[in-house]
Amino acid sequence: MIYIVLSVLFNAVLFVILKLFSRFNINTLQALVVNYFTAFTMGLLFTETAFDYNQIIHKTWYTGSVLLGILFISVFYATALTSQRNGLSVASVASKMSVIIPICFGVILYNEHLGIAKIIGILMALVAVYFTSKKEEGAVADSKNLLYPTLVFFGAGAIDTSIKILQNDYLPENEISLFSSHTFLMAFMVGIIIIGINIVKDKTKMNGKNIVAGVILGIPNYFSLYYLIKMLDSEVFESSTIFTIHNVAIVMVSTLVGILLFKERISMRNAIGIAMALVAIFLVTS
Repeated sequence: MIYIVLSVLFNAVLFVILKLFSRFNINTLQALVVNYFTAFTMGLLFTETAFDYNQIIHKTWYTGSVLLGILFISVFYATALTSQRNGLSVASVASKMSVIIPICFGVILYNEHLGIAKIIGILMALVAVYFTSKKEEGAVADSKNLLYPTLVFFGAGAIDTSIKILQNDYLPENEISLFSSHTFLMAFMVGIIIIGINIVKDKTKMNGKNIVAGVILGIPNYFSLYYLIKMLDSEVFESSTIFTIHNVAIVMVSTLVGILLFKERISMRNAIGIAMALVAIFLVTS
């Protein structure tokens, strides 16, 4: 359970940092790429084995790590576009509602049991995520472009599902740091290509404050992935239960942090969502 708490807390820290990006006019893409390099470096510091790429390419999880790194930066970029075109609440709902994807794969691939109480809890969790995340009136209803929210939904679901499959079938516990580090390196490599294209095309330049912001973001980002894998590795609960608790808890904590630190207003819908989330967590763990 401690790994769930730590993963949720580090995700909440990510929320705070990303929230501050707009306040300090941080270039999200530049900071994101630096963040992945920082997370890669953090992995090198905590790994129990040497980072020898000639050996890494022979690891059973290598291909999955490469694809996951590409997914990381692609989904984040799609999330940013969704926030700009459809609203922040749409991006949040699309991302967290994707929990249904790893839940379904957990049942199909690993024969996880879904009782009546658990099914009700999962459905209630989905409604709770929607209610808690929706802060912009009409944002979802008025969405005309469904492409990016759809990409975020399936992309975020693919990330969680991939992490579960890799953790369960291919990743030894003593290689979690090495795996995390390599995955962030892949995301960094893709990000460098994107930034290079932007520099050539739009004549943009790297800014010092964006680099600092990326370093600050990268530290909790590394631990958010590390403890997510440790959380799945602990096998205290089935993955369908863990992902439900994890996503709902992140939405709840992020909402509470927004209220306490950023003076965001909580609507009746948000309050109902938080209450439903608590009930959902009780049902899926009972």
